[in-house]
Amino acid sequence: MPRTTETRKTRGSKVHPVILSGGVGTRLWPLSRANLPKQLLPLVGEETLLQATVRRFVDRTRFHAPMIIANDDHRFVIAEQLRQMAIDDAAIVLEPVGRNTAPAAAAAALILAEEDPEAVMMVLPSDHMIGDSAAFRTCLDHAAQAAAAGHLLTFGVVPDRPSTEYGYIRRGDALGGEAEAAHAVDRFVEKPDTKTAAAFVAAGDYLWNSGMFLFAVGAFLDEFAALQPEMLAACRRAVAARRRDLDFIRLDADAFAAAPGNSIDYAVMEKTGRAAVVPARFGWSDVGAWDALWRLADKDAQGNVLIGDVTAVDVQDSYI
Repeated sequence: MPRTTETRKTRGSKVHPVILSGGVGTRLWPLSRANLPKQLLPLVGEETLLQATVRRFVDRTRFHAPMIIANDDHRFVIAEQLRQMAIDDAAIVLEPVGRNTAPAAAAAALILAEEDPEAVMMVLPSDHMIGDSAAFRTCLDHAAQAAAAGHLLTFGVVPDRPSTEYGYIRRGDALGGEAEAAHAVDRFVEKPDTKTAAAFVAAGDYLWNSGMFLFAVGAFLDEFAALQPEMLAACRRAVAARRRDLDFIRLDADAFAAAPGNSIDYAVMEKTGRAAVVPARFGWSDVGAWDALWRLADKDAQGNVLIGDVTAVDVQDSYI
């Protein structure tokens, strides 16, 4: 548990957004592909999913400049998309090889800790959609209060249907005090079958695992050191030997490649005793499949989403 003085600082801190933009374009193929994965496409609205994610954090009274952890092959596309938004203060950190989300988050935490050991970071994917920005900020504030008490927060989306597409989080008791909007994590559950998903939704205490996290950098690194020392040591070496390349920051290739690949969930959140979850209702979608795009888009009277020069005869509930 952090000291009282540290708790006060964490509660009043601006958040550092850490946006994960890896991916190899396998979802939503053939529109999404290796050189242009879905976060770099304007799938929902005029902005790309990456741009929409960055847009949530433009208020510099609440958020520090974002850090984007990116695939080396996408660096110039990402830089250009930020330029289009007039975002000139973002840090773009390049992964020499994909190692899943845990090493990426550890590297980001180590870089932030060099400048501010009291930093509070939010780690989130670049390719999710959030429909209600005000509700998103409220959930973030609730998470920050729990992070001030030393918890590692994840955001659990209140399900609106049984889904086999997501993992679930069973929430436990409310934390109480100023963190009363957050709950202890009872357990994480892998993607269920249809019958189990329906039972989870009926139970009312299961949430979709959104893959978004918020924690104080010090608390996260403490747990990382205890749970994944080999991975953290490799990330430390990769960060220590990083170098500037134009406007990009390159992690050391050999050191980062030595880090075992794993997700934040498996590496830390499912093992720590500090895990907590904030139930979220902010119009979330991971835009992970064509049916997700259909649900998000405007439809005609037959339930069709028609883009481009389309003639549809006797067609219903389709995305064309």
